[in-house]
Amino acid sequence: MARTVVVGACPHDCPDTCSILTTVEDGKALAVRGNPDHPFTKGRLCVKVNNYQDRVYSDQRLLYPMRRVGPKGSGQFERISWDAALQEIASRWQDILATDGPQAILPYSYLGTQGILNGLNVGDPLFNKLGATVCERTFCDSGSCTAYMMTIGHTPGVDPESFVHARYIILWACNSLSTNSHHWPFIEQAKKNGAKLVVIDPMRTRTARLADWHIPIRPGTDGALALAMAHILIKEGWIDRDYIAQHTLGFEDLAQRVEAYTPEFASAETGIPVEDILQLTREYAQTRPAVIRIGVAVERHAGGGQTVRAISCLPALIGAWKHVGGGLLQLPIWAFPVNWAGLMRPDLQPPDMRVVNSWRLGPALLGDPEALPEGPPIRALMVYNANPMAMVSEQDKIAEGLRREDLFTVVSEHFMTDTARYADILLPATMQLEQADIMFSWGHLYLSYNNPAITPLGEAISNTELFRRLAKALGIDDPFFFRSDDEMIQASMDWSSPVLAGITLDALKAKGYLRLNMPHADDWAPHREGNFPTPSGKCEFKSTLAEGGNFVAPLFRQGYAGHQAGEPVDPLPHYIPPNESQHTAPELAKRYPLSLVSPKSHAFLNSNFANLPAQQAQAGAEQLVLLNPDDASARGIGAGSPIRVFNDRGTFVAKATLSLDVTPGVVVAPSGYWHGGSGFTPTVHVLTPPAFADLGRAPTFSDALVQVALA
Repeated sequence: MARTVVVGACPHDCPDTCSILTTVEDGKALAVRGNPDHPFTKGRLCVKVNNYQDRVYSDQRLLYPMRRVGPKGSGQFERISWDAALQEIASRWQDILATDGPQAILPYSYLGTQGILNGLNVGDPLFNKLGATVCERTFCDSGSCTAYMMTIGHTPGVDPESFVHARYIILWACNSLSTNSHHWPFIEQAKKNGAKLVVIDPMRTRTARLADWHIPIRPGTDGALALAMAHILIKEGWIDRDYIAQHTLGFEDLAQRVEAYTPEFASAETGIPVEDILQLTREYAQTRPAVIRIGVAVERHAGGGQTVRAISCLPALIGAWKHVGGGLLQLPIWAFPVNWAGLMRPDLQPPDMRVVNSWRLGPALLGDPEALPEGPPIRALMVYNANPMAMVSEQDKIAEGLRREDLFTVVSEHFMTDTARYADILLPATMQLEQADIMFSWGHLYLSYNNPAITPLGEAISNTELFRRLAKALGIDDPFFFRSDDEMIQASMDWSSPVLAGITLDALKAKGYLRLNMPHADDWAPHREGNFPTPSGKCEFKSTLAEGGNFVAPLFRQGYAGHQAGEPVDPLPHYIPPNESQHTAPELAKRYPLSLVSPKSHAFLNSNFANLPAQQAQAGAEQLVLLNPDDASARGIGAGSPIRVFNDRGTFVAKATLSLDVTPGVVVAPSGYWHGGSGFTPTVHVLTPPAFADLGRAPTFSDALVQVALA
């Protein structure tokens, strides 16, 4: 059989959504490489997926339905047929529906795949029809999105390709080379054109090493810096008064608010010298075009939402939006006309819908009323596209909950993950080379299609097929639940939107990607004339949404309310310090004097790839912890020493790496590692607090004090 090359798209929760080419011979994928024709990803794949065929053909892969035969958590299973698996699931769920009611069933999913069909919302219609408890998904960008929309609306912001025209670039809590690497060439070109690159990050990351200026900042204090910049801009008159007058709302109120946020105040909070804060602000104001790229990490502390509000105000203060390559980049996802309501079917939810936040899975399974609203206990759990045992806080409670004999757990997976080990029924899922999907991007403006390259291995099935089979097993007869993938794709987008003009499904299948019908990156300043998608049409320094208490959530987060109901929100940005720091918790800091941050690993995608040899070779097979040499020396820790990292919430063990790239007082533990084996050996998130940030119920990953000692 002749070799063929199939065009597809990377499925992972990454802003780059790379176009990929798979070489196939005799039905087998021989190699996966980047598509050189794609204008943004340009033929290169990252270390996570450049050997994706090895993931597909891994001898660790789950290929058949299985039933548990050993104790929960032991990973002991026997193979069964799909008919037997579906019959058991349907029977157990129907019994629970009859005895405890639909709220006793809890689905749990996230972005194990980012496809519009097979990703975040694929199971929502079925569980909404059943009336199951909704699992509120707020892991990533929920606080940031709430704050962003309150300030400048659901705008895609600066075209990532327009960065080549910028002359001052601030990467704020964004390690582009590890988490957004295909944007780097545009930044690099801007640098060649004379741009200055500034990176604000507690650690001197791979990206910061290549910056013109790395500004180390204490974790969770970014809001103080942003508000001080606003203070300086206004005090020194480094503002665009004409742009402010025409295209912003609430300037006088903002000016009064930021009077208190002096550079001296910000320096005491952030650890950044006053002179550096003044220089940063002056250069940002006086170098045009100036652009800010914010990363996900900027929201991951107590005041994360207000931090994004403050940063979102800065471009309008200096009129950066008037220039091609000037402004702010958060998530270009807002440009894609996805029909989220059609995908999720919130109209099927019952009036008494119950919501459990995914971050509080452990206490919800144990019946804690703070995490599980009034109603029946959770009796059935279905996990897909997620591995909460490795990636969620309160891991001891999750393990205890999953060990409950009266909890029936179904997991759809690729591998025997830490969560899969606790399943009663384990189902094999397809990988991207084996399934069709359509992909938006949260890092560029190209809509992508993934053509399946090979027949699914074993008895693996796609998520869309899984939920078709579950609907049939449950006796549902509504044709909506039995649509083909192509029918679902046609319904998943608003094809009448001007940004899809000239784009058809057939054209997408043929080429694999097409740019949204938007202005060219070399000519586009999206808010030169204002036209912000806010209620006022202006950049709202003072939020009308907050004044009206009308928090409208990003619909793709099913169940996400945007903010805790009934809690007022200050319409002006302000500083909320970390919950756990030397300043806010001095007694706690005496016992746990180091701040923990858990960034994305360079070689893993959340917990994906952490079990595979090539990626382990890049990241290290064992959990690494990076310490400043001074902090290590004070504790008698040398390079490679086995250590334990701990606080009142738990302990995990790791290997010490000493690095001057880490700010003194900070501990860096890349996330994504698995527990390993059948024992419970916690990951870094055993130490992360269960508290939510100020907006959007975002987790506070980077708001934890710890201590480190030799193991």
